[in-house]
Amino acid sequence: MGYVTNADIEERLGTTAYVQLTDDAGSGSADLDKVNEARLGAEGEVDSYLSARYAVPVDLTDRPELAAVLKTFVLDLIEYRLHGRRPPVPSDVARRHAEAITWLRRVSFGSVHLPAAPAPASHRGRGAPAEVFGPTRRFTRDSLDDA
Repeated sequence: MGYVTNADIEERLGTTAYVQLTDDAGSGSADLDKVNEARLGAEGEVDSYLSARYAVPVDLTDRPELAAVLKTFVLDLIEYRLHGRRPPVPSDVARRHAEAITWLRRVSFGSVHLPAAPAPASHRGRGAPAEVFGPTRRFTRDSLDDA
């Protein structure tokens, strides 16, 4: 289950821009392959940041406030991707994209927490914490200061 639908994208952009940003063939209708590519890429990008702290994809069932937050940021990324196909990217679109990336980085670093957050993902892939084994150190700062 994704965070947004193609209908959400069309609503965000408006039908005219939705078609203009994806219709490479000049058919007068949106190229759904291009829309899906932008949507899936943006959702994957969001998950790549969120996976540092949360199980992904994030379960939005019974979490409307979380769904609204993620939907906004995913749409910001999608809009930037689609406008990037037809440069120049409008400054407000670039600004929202930068703000979304900043927020996602803050979530991944743990300085921002998702509202009504699901249980954090396990970090088994990162391995066990480092442990040191061996004899006691002979040369320490204190012992070298006496020399």
